[in-house]
Amino acid sequence: MKEFTNSLELAPKPAWNAVFAMALGVAGLITSEFLPVSLLTPMARDLAVSEGVAGQAISVTAVVAMLASLLIAVVTRRLDRRWVLLSFSVLQVLSNALVAFAPNFLVLTIGRILLGVAIGGFWAMSAAVAMRLVPAKDVPKALSTIFGAVSVATVVAAPLGSFLGGLLGWRLVFELAAGLGVLSFVWQALTLPTLAPEQPTGLRTLLLVLQRRSVWPGMLANLFVFMGYATFFTYLRPFLETVTGINVNTLTTVLLGFGLANLAGTVLARHLLTRNLGRSLVLMPLLMGLVVAGLVLFGRQPVVASLLVAFWGMTFGVVQVGWPTWLTRTLPDEAESGGGLQVATTQLAITIGAAVGGLLFDQTGAVGVYVGSSVITLLAALVALLAFRATAKSPVETLEPAEQVVVIH
Repeated sequence: MKEFTNSLELAPKPAWNAVFAMALGVAGLITSEFLPVSLLTPMARDLAVSEGVAGQAISVTAVVAMLASLLIAVVTRRLDRRWVLLSFSVLQVLSNALVAFAPNFLVLTIGRILLGVAIGGFWAMSAAVAMRLVPAKDVPKALSTIFGAVSVATVVAAPLGSFLGGLLGWRLVFELAAGLGVLSFVWQALTLPTLAPEQPTGLRTLLLVLQRRSVWPGMLANLFVFMGYATFFTYLRPFLETVTGINVNTLTTVLLGFGLANLAGTVLARHLLTRNLGRSLVLMPLLMGLVVAGLVLFGRQPVVASLLVAFWGMTFGVVQVGWPTWLTRTLPDEAESGGGLQVATTQLAITIGAAVGGLLFDQTGAVGVYVGSSVITLLAALVALLAFRATAKSPVETLEPAEQVVVIH
């Protein structure tokens, strides 16, 4: 007899090796996602396409990731979560292998589509799986470990890809990325326990989850804060070059400082979120908005701009861990469905933020973009404040018994 369990009933023993294996898995996925950023020119030349066309290898991955994040819990609702996570590592290996040996852009695009499925699926399930690997009090620490790997991969992927691409060729770089996927698969296979599926999830469940009074205000705050992130980070280089007036070497140093500060923020998050989750998720976007305003006012001074950018990176590190932690506390009974909605919301926010930033940049330049980013993140702080007040006034919601399906074989 096999029964679908509910994560509310689980009291797991800490499985930190499995958490570290997941961290390596996500590092490999993020590295694979951003490798084309630093290898776009040789890829385009070798495949006989323009750099603009080659850049769609990044866009298609993001779009597929958004769709996969919504559907993966439904499609895999009867499968052991251990095997689902392992399948994402397999997709990463296949994706990078297809890209590495692609004879044309079509084959490369197929490889990037597979990567999008893996990224969207992994993000959708990461919070739900983390809360089943460690006790509730350790979930922020587990998530900060996973998102710390994201920060490291984001910092390392582009410069390392550029260096190795010039030394070994872009195809071999993707072969190495495939090797990282193999290593991740082996480690996860050795450490991930059996994770029986929770109650089966249908598309209707996604709508029911979003209708909860405690969910949609938080998702709205999540939307605004990641819109602010997209407008800030997408146009960081143009701002630093045109307003601050720094050269390429200094830019590299500033970006490295940003990445290290972001990593520090993910470590700091485990302490702040344990103390007061709501206060942290209101305070961080407030500080982010004030920092961007400070850049608008004082961004012409390189030292001040560098420090403000680093501080923004640290506060965003707390946000990166904070909202998945909020998810595990708000939707402990539907963490997978909620995770899919949250990832889709985040991807939508990044898409809107980048588009709005582009319009502002064309009309007002980099300073106008950063004024917009400041307003958006300050609005995110206000929405978060209202969301947590609404949550405090509402009882904990779960699906009605008729909606909680238990299947017994």
